[in-house]
Amino acid sequence: MPITGKWIFTAAMDVDPDKEALFNEVYDEEHIPLIRKVPGVISATRVKLDTLRITMGGETRTVDPQGAPRYAAIFELESPDVLTSPAFAKAVDQGRWPTQLRPYTRNRHHTLYKVI
Repeated sequence: MPITGKWIFTAAMDVDPDKEALFNEVYDEEHIPLIRKVPGVISATRVKLDTLRITMGGETRTVDPQGAPRYAAIFELESPDVLTSPAFAKAVDQGRWPTQLRPYTRNRHHTLYKVI
């Protein structure tokens, strides 16, 4: 599927192992659905880090992710202003996410990319 938004926002993080099942449940059933409803959010996709084996220059090798977070969410946005909107602020603080999971996340990385 082609990217249709003009901006890509990513939120990546690790979660304490004893909270991983709850993390996945809440992210899939509450957090992502709430954020998808925010005006200006075009799409939201979750990804999980996997082993990268690649052949370049005739050599196949495994690439070390060097501390990259294990989980990430990728959001297509109409504008970066979505991230500072009242609707976005409300969505990211609803449900079980802020109290039952956010305290157990670490190695958080947030990025914003302009589609060119």
